[in-house]
Amino acid sequence: MGQPTLSENLPLNGRIDMGLSAGFEALAQDKGQGNYELSVLVGGVHCAVCIQKIESSLMALPEVQSARLNFSTRRLAIEWEGEPDAANNFVRVIKDLGYTVTPYDVRAEEQDAKSEERFLLLCLGVAGFALGNIMLLSVGVWSASSDTMGVATRDLMHWISACIALPTILFSGRPFFRSAFKALKAGQTNMDVPISLALILATAMSLFETFNHGAHIYFDSAVMLMFFLLIGRYLDFRARKNARSTASDLLSTLSGFATVIEGNTLRRVPIRDVREGMVLKVTAGEKFPVDGNVLTGDSEVDTSLVTGETLPKQVTADTKVYAGTLNLNAPLTVRVTKAAEDSLLADIVRLMEKAAQGQAKYVRLADRAARLYTPVIHSLAALAFLGWWGLGGASWQEALIISITVLIITCPCALGLAVPVVQVLASGRLMKKNILVKSGDALERLAGIDALMLDKTGTLTLGQLDLDGAQKEYDRSMLQLAASLAVHSAHPLSRALLKAYKGKVLDIENIVEHLGLGLEGMYNGQKIRLGRRSWCGNENAPLSGKTELWFERGGERIAFYFKDPLREDAPAIIEKFKSLGLKPYLVSGDREDVTRQIGQQAGIGDIYAEQTPPQKYEILERLKQEGHTVLMVGDGLNDAPVLSGANVSLAPGTAVDMAQNAADIVFMGDSFAPVYEAYQTASFTQKLVRQNFMLAIAYNLLAVPLALAGQVTPLIAALAMSGSSLVVIANSFRLKLLS
Repeated sequence: MGQPTLSENLPLNGRIDMGLSAGFEALAQDKGQGNYELSVLVGGVHCAVCIQKIESSLMALPEVQSARLNFSTRRLAIEWEGEPDAANNFVRVIKDLGYTVTPYDVRAEEQDAKSEERFLLLCLGVAGFALGNIMLLSVGVWSASSDTMGVATRDLMHWISACIALPTILFSGRPFFRSAFKALKAGQTNMDVPISLALILATAMSLFETFNHGAHIYFDSAVMLMFFLLIGRYLDFRARKNARSTASDLLSTLSGFATVIEGNTLRRVPIRDVREGMVLKVTAGEKFPVDGNVLTGDSEVDTSLVTGETLPKQVTADTKVYAGTLNLNAPLTVRVTKAAEDSLLADIVRLMEKAAQGQAKYVRLADRAARLYTPVIHSLAALAFLGWWGLGGASWQEALIISITVLIITCPCALGLAVPVVQVLASGRLMKKNILVKSGDALERLAGIDALMLDKTGTLTLGQLDLDGAQKEYDRSMLQLAASLAVHSAHPLSRALLKAYKGKVLDIENIVEHLGLGLEGMYNGQKIRLGRRSWCGNENAPLSGKTELWFERGGERIAFYFKDPLREDAPAIIEKFKSLGLKPYLVSGDREDVTRQIGQQAGIGDIYAEQTPPQKYEILERLKQEGHTVLMVGDGLNDAPVLSGANVSLAPGTAVDMAQNAADIVFMGDSFAPVYEAYQTASFTQKLVRQNFMLAIAYNLLAVPLALAGQVTPLIAALAMSGSSLVVIANSFRLKLLS
């Protein structure tokens, strides 16, 4: 007997009871020679510190060979040497750190994502509603004194604010409170601990002041803080959800059923149960469920999923086929060479997750500044309070005012605005030029590139076949007859021929489609054919290196040639990048001769043709190991791992959904100029960001000593803090002057 399946170990609801850490050995995949791998979903991961904590705790175990947690998808992959039941120990280690663990299941993951999204939106909605009502009360309280309003009226408004704020904070603060409690219970800390502490202290102090008829009541500030924190948490969730959906959509291709041939019978089995050596039947219009070799049959396959090319590929006996590609014309029998989890498509998913994990090292400039704010400024505020109260002889109220002034005047608003204001302006500017920036730190990364990896089809070229205008005049009657046959076919070359022909089509009789060969019909008693060179063309004609479609009429033959045109401005844009010292590389899945021809037209010397997705990824990794910071521009699913793994990536608006999801920036139109426009804007943006940080730092170096010396009132501190923010914003608006 083999290892029990997951379904044999699950209760009726399909989920493991996470109160226990047993049963995960059933999920361990045997990699051979005593090595195992476990993939699970980890909940409660909110920052890079969480990733480091989990990975380092697992790597401390002697049997663990590798542990990698993907921040975007929350998928943790553990590899170890030993026994499968060690998986239960790994789960216990993670749970002891305060995180949740569930089996990696696409359907369960989607359900969890929907539940989490509803929960965050509910918390956010309640906090926003409460904030609006509390602010209405606060305007009245802060715009009048106790003498003009009356103590009783002011206390009543404070109590109403308390009645709104307390249940709101208890309800909407749960995302932070739960996470902080789990971390503290495990003897750990995370970013939600100080957030929770700030909410609790602000609320407790405000409640104490309300009981004692005080004036220092900040229910509005506490609810406002929580509201904006929830916005950030929800936006973070949405970003991770998009990353998860990309992998989930790919993995869904590996689900479903395959038709297995056993003797003279056919049997439908789940794709996950297909194993190496089985023989499958794949009908026309069906996707290949796994990688394999064709045994019998002759058909065409849409390989755009793997190569990114629009033209179908002819397959016969002994031709390799890949999971996810589409059989177009005729049934095939295929011998399985790799199970679903080892297929090329599964490799693409793993490469994307590995690449996305690599991007976790990018920490935004504002985040790096914020990490220093909490320990440094809070320590300064505490020292100011203790110094003035204990050594300076001031009352605790006066000392507290100075301490509050330090907190206000050093509020990192200017530092916080240094990046996002510039990003908003830059994103708006690029959007007007039909360039969409999807990632917050994409421009920061784009400004630092020194190499470009470029796909060919749909990137340097337009990704659409056109009748070659370089050809001399085609015979008008032959073109008309060919187009009249082409109207009856959905083949890409037939569609391109029909698009080029603008005249009237003729009525063709007895039309027959010969699978994998072409179309045949009768016109005025004469047989006509449109299709392959080997079927209706002149096999002795010299090869042109272009895509061709042959037409035959009564022994007379003519070839129609097609090309995927280069974007008109691509050579000029490539030259601009080269003049700045950036080196371009053309990496394509297309044929050597076609790729080299396009590369020469674009002015690119380093050319790699006939590259599979893993090979493209290897080229990227080699460039990065050589110290290059790489921009990838691509449009196909075969480019998705490289788009995810590159330092920064762009995709045209015509790209497949997976490529657009993986890219940091998407541009529209037939021009290649948006790539250079995005780079130019990114470079100037980072210059402004550095200037903004210098302005913010200069402000703090001047203002903090004055606050510590007690020379600034809270009102002046608030004005100074606002003024520093305005200076940063004004400097950022220089971006509008960029030509």
